[in-house]
Amino acid sequence: MKRAQGIVVSKLAARFSLPPNVHRPGALTRIHFRNASSTAPASSTTSGGSLDGIRILDLSRAPYCTQILADYGADVIKVEDVARGDDTRHWKISGEESAWNPEAGPMSQYFASVNRNKRSICLNLKSEKGREVFLKLAAKADLVVENFRPGAMDRLGLGYDALKSANPRLIYASVSGYGSSGPYSKKAGYDMTVGAEAGLLHVTGERNGPPVRPGLGLVDMCTGLYTHGAILAALYARQQTGRGQKVEVSLFETQIALLINVALSWLNLGKEAERWGTQHPSVVPYDAFKTRDLYFVCGATNDKQFSTLCKVLGDAALSTDERFSTNTGRVQNRDQLFPILNDLFSTKTTEEWLQDFEGSGLPYAPINTMEKVFSHPQTRARDMVKEIAMPTAKAGRISVLGPAVKFTDTPASIRTRPPLLGEHSEEILKEIGVTDNEIEELKNNQAVGFNPGSSGPKAPPVAMT
Repeated sequence: MKRAQGIVVSKLAARFSLPPNVHRPGALTRIHFRNASSTAPASSTTSGGSLDGIRILDLSRAPYCTQILADYGADVIKVEDVARGDDTRHWKISGEESAWNPEAGPMSQYFASVNRNKRSICLNLKSEKGREVFLKLAAKADLVVENFRPGAMDRLGLGYDALKSANPRLIYASVSGYGSSGPYSKKAGYDMTVGAEAGLLHVTGERNGPPVRPGLGLVDMCTGLYTHGAILAALYARQQTGRGQKVEVSLFETQIALLINVALSWLNLGKEAERWGTQHPSVVPYDAFKTRDLYFVCGATNDKQFSTLCKVLGDAALSTDERFSTNTGRVQNRDQLFPILNDLFSTKTTEEWLQDFEGSGLPYAPINTMEKVFSHPQTRARDMVKEIAMPTAKAGRISVLGPAVKFTDTPASIRTRPPLLGEHSEEILKEIGVTDNEIEELKNNQAVGFNPGSSGPKAPPVAMT
């Protein structure tokens, strides 16, 4: 297996007169990742994407990270619990239950939003046979992504040290609440609790008001983005060294890193952060304003823009008021300026202000509802909505978000719908050489779970018109 994994690396090294496992930085203008040991059929792994040939075992509740990698072409195998599957399969908003066919197994909009392009296998990792299957999969994988509490995978015999002995090229990404060391390392981490503890909620909310949870799971999603970037860096490093490594990412450290300038204001100036609502602490005006009907955001990031803003608002003299003529003055006198601006914005509708601001060079926008976001001409022009066949949905199809990143040569794509629970268990077992008799034994021992309705062709995605 080790020899097979090194075929592509050795050929590239020979071409560039390099030792087999050492690539000089910059020697290759383009790296095409390929797991030469994979026995998966081409229909399962060939994507034409940047990560075509990369196989990932995803045991995590960090699906945003692995969905991005799957969109880039990786073969992501989602390892789920035999009894229940991923918890997010059961996270439904009020009234959603009627949208799904319950006989197909658990599914939700939440799960569907972050699990396309993945295959599902159900493993009982507490059983010896289930662990044996996982070890076979890991021996042929490029990546493992997990987010158990530190030490949990080691206790199962599935930690990084155990896996790398059989697969030295394996990259092992461990996502946790607080990292593997320190007094909080054993503490579970959740988006809201870590956001509170690491400062995000302290700076979110209206001035002089209570802290507010952001409308999206920003800590979770940003941790996924950090993890996806770290994985790509580790893949590139492996191209240079031939070795995998362990990558650690935590929600707590991610949120600390996201404090950026707010952190430095405290660390270097002793300045405690405040909640500013939609305002900016050091640029005025930069805010949301109530119009006659809706809301409108705009800003003036320098004095010239403020002069332009005053002209658009129909009060050019405001820019020459000595209290407001400089940004320093506007920051100091914001409580006097904003009532004036609020009165001016209240005289017209948002649509009227959009017309007035057109061509001004100012930053401005309406605050859109979801309906307006997804009827927006730019949303459609950039192909940000896809419609895919989904037999588990009573409508027969669902809409999903398109990939946010566009490539000229190796496009991100949506190739398969979100999987049913255990839909690909048999397919994946056969790829690693498990016989029909062994599959039946695994099923009887409840070491592996299978979806009874998982056979049949996979429905391709269809672009929404």
